[in-house]
Amino acid sequence: MLVIGEAINATNKRVGQALIGREREFIEGLVQDQVAAGADFIDVNAGIGQGSPEQELATMEWLIEVVQEVTNKPLTIDSDNPAAIRAALHKYKGSTMMINSVNAEPERLSSIAALAAERQALLVALAMGTDGIPDNVADRLAACDKIMEQSTRLGIKAEHIFFDPLVLPIAVDSTQAMITLNTLEQIKIRYPKAKTIMGLSNISYGLPNRNLINRAFLLMAAYAGLDAAILNPLDTKAMTFIKVANMLTGNDPFCKGYTKAHRKGILLE
Repeated sequence: MLVIGEAINATNKRVGQALIGREREFIEGLVQDQVAAGADFIDVNAGIGQGSPEQELATMEWLIEVVQEVTNKPLTIDSDNPAAIRAALHKYKGSTMMINSVNAEPERLSSIAALAAERQALLVALAMGTDGIPDNVADRLAACDKIMEQSTRLGIKAEHIFFDPLVLPIAVDSTQAMITLNTLEQIKIRYPKAKTIMGLSNISYGLPNRNLINRAFLLMAAYAGLDAAILNPLDTKAMTFIKVANMLTGNDPFCKGYTKAHRKGILLE
């Protein structure tokens, strides 16, 4: 399972302040900590929600430059603004990248999927369209159908598409965990070459002991076919659960990854 480090997200108040103030050392520290903890990709979101469009693009470009100075890990360019994504790609030096995200809304789908096709980037695709997040599996799958059809028409390989079944807080609707898991399972059946991804922490929003909920949901999602998770890699127990999940789902041949982690002393009960 791929781990996408979630720490550099402008929706976090402290990160937003660091982006506005161009606090290079703070951002570099977030990158280095996540890499040391085992992140495979580093998510970068510069959407502060204030200032002019030009300032947003400048912030994204600055952020890409700063992150790349301290790691050669591939990045996940996280924005709903095609112009910001293009600005990030202009500064990006790596060969492997992920764009997060697109949905089935026609204009956004055509513009962002075209960028992914142009750079042969991995593409995160949200199972939703113009009417927001569907409250049922069938409508989420219908959105995935539209995304797959348009994306492959543009030249994106099915195996480069990471479908996000979407996670809504279970505190708001207690049925949402199973809707997400059932959508995930159906995506894997319908598109065997495609990948799956989710923002793990959404499930526990508004509840106490959030890490406990996140870790349990991680294991359930792994069984349903999760290929990648956007999470906090500094949660050592969650990272341990990923090693266990890889092994139990047949994605760790001969348990080599698990036993190697054991020898290194990085597994935490």
